[in-house]
This record gives sequence, C-alpha cells and structure tokens, in this order.
Amino acid sequence: MNVKNFILAGVAGGITDFLLGWLLYGILFYEYFGSGEPNIGFIFGGCMSFGFLISYIFNGLTTLSTFASGAKAGAGIGVISGLMENFFRFSMQTANYQMMAVDVAICLLMGAGVGAVVAGTIGALHKKSS
Repeated sequence: MNVKNFILAGVAGGITDFLLGWLLYGILFYEYFGSGEPNIGFIFGGCMSFGFLISYIFNGLTTLSTFASGAKAGAGIGVISGLMENFFRFSMQTANYQMMAVDVAICLLMGAGVGAVVAGTIGALHKKSS
C-alpha cells in the first residue's frame, strides 16, 4: 500500500465526512435528531477515522480509483455501518424505527460521498505519479 496515498485520501475522506455530517446532521436534520451541544473534537475524530477506514479499504484491499466506483462501494459501507451503529444504539433504549431508517439513509449518502472523494483522490494520485 502506498502510505502517502492512504494518508492523503484518508484526510480528504475525513474532511468530506465532517462537512457532510455538518450539513445533514448539523443543519438539515438538526431538530430531528436532537439539538444538544456535540463535542466537535470527538465528531472530527470519528469522521477522520471513517475517512481512513474507507481509504484503507480502497487503497489497500481493492483497486477503486474512480468517483463512481467509490460512491457505490462507499454507499454499501455506509449502509452497513449505519445499520450496525443503530442496532447498537437501540439495543440500550426503545427503538425508533423511523429515526433508524432516516439515519441509515443519511449514512448511505455520507458513505457515498466519502467513497467518491477517497476513490477520486486515489485515482488522481495514481495519475499524478505515472
């Protein structure tokens, strides 16, 4: 695995995840999911972790390097991670199936966006080094 590509694509993906989360959770669905004061540092850390996870998968385990292929794979990863997160969240409280469905849909969109940016970054870095 090319470590430079992994890091650059991971940072690009993490920043994309943070911005999409700000738009979707922080603005569009702010009232729907509750309007508490989040810890931005922990949110940023989680977003960077997701960006690096996608970068690790795309850079180290597959050969995804186009926006379209990254968006498709990222959407699948987003749905699976959204389902996992919601099943764990609602294991300790009363399940809200509508909220779960909305959150999984948001995870799909965010995963697709992060996947597209990570794969596009990897593709651009490959072209640049050729």
